[in-house]
Amino acid sequence: MSINRRDWLRTSMLSGLGLAATTSAFCEPWLDTEASVSMVMPPKGGMMKARLSANENPYGPSPKALKAISEAASDGFLYPFSYAGQLRKMIAEQEGVAEEQILLAPGSGSLLTAAAMYYTYLKPGGSIISADPTYEQLMRAAVQHGAKWEKVPLTAGGYDHNLAEMEKRISDETNLVYVNNPNNPTGVTIDPVALRAFVDRVSVKKPVFVDEAYIHYTSDPKKFSVIENIRKGQNVLVARTFSKIYGMAGLRLGYLVGQPETLAAISKWGGGPGGLTMTTLRAGLACYTDEEFIKYSLAKGLEAREFLYETLKANGYTYLPSGTNFVLFPIRMKGDDFVSRMMEQGVSIRQWKFDGQYWCRVSLGTMPQMQAFAQGLKVIS
Repeated sequence: MSINRRDWLRTSMLSGLGLAATTSAFCEPWLDTEASVSMVMPPKGGMMKARLSANENPYGPSPKALKAISEAASDGFLYPFSYAGQLRKMIAEQEGVAEEQILLAPGSGSLLTAAAMYYTYLKPGGSIISADPTYEQLMRAAVQHGAKWEKVPLTAGGYDHNLAEMEKRISDETNLVYVNNPNNPTGVTIDPVALRAFVDRVSVKKPVFVDEAYIHYTSDPKKFSVIENIRKGQNVLVARTFSKIYGMAGLRLGYLVGQPETLAAISKWGGGPGGLTMTTLRAGLACYTDEEFIKYSLAKGLEAREFLYETLKANGYTYLPSGTNFVLFPIRMKGDDFVSRMMEQGVSIRQWKFDGQYWCRVSLGTMPQMQAFAQGLKVIS
């Protein structure tokens, strides 16, 4: 039987993907790849039952994305610029902006770093204002290049962005205002009316960067997003990622929405189609408008979140209501001890300390993974 090279590669890829699908339940990865986090080792003499420390989506990539990857692999000798253009056009149409208002990159993290470098060197010695705690990649990159970091504590009790205080901190020395909505690690979503009003006022004075990595897990992504402010011509940037709802964390794809001249300037520091692979772009094109998978992925996440809420209540814990694929709750022992004891049960999680309290952040996994967390929590509580 004759078979050409392209067909052979596609057949091999599909076979490999099928094998991966059947074995993934038994071969949980253990390395925590989240930025600025030390490695999480598997329990001694045991196995990892649930990796709930990196906010990954265990239900992706979608079947359409996997099929696109298998078909794209044999085209790996080609530069994928035309597919980058197709994806930019698709995103622009979906968001109601011009193609020049979309900047692609290998994950939104690289765009956070590029923005940090651009604004730091644009005005050396200036500052970045953000909530505290929040996702830190942009600010850490800015500090490494000489910027100051003004941390504004979250509101008491509700642990929301203190927008009023952040606005008060703005001065001539401010380079950028960073907002993470929904916020990581708290999972709290900012009131959309308050946030848009904040952006309306602040963007006249200083650029505003809104990181919307988890926006798809909110009750209404369009309602909570500030892309509308960009359509109005305001000095605003919005970062999005394919790592969460689309389940493409390991494939690395994200984008920035903003004014064309700003994106052109930031692109000199990072981003653009040059760092994207043929397989990633084709997967992104396949899944970006895959409403069936998005609904499935979201429904499974919400199911896990409700299970986690009930588990915490049953064990006497409170929690912060989440608009993300993770939940943060206060714990009754030191954070490092909690992490270690859960790891002994084969479950990896994250811990924070703020407001005089230790906290645990649990990512949403499959139901067997959530049940493993529930069993581990019962043992150590």
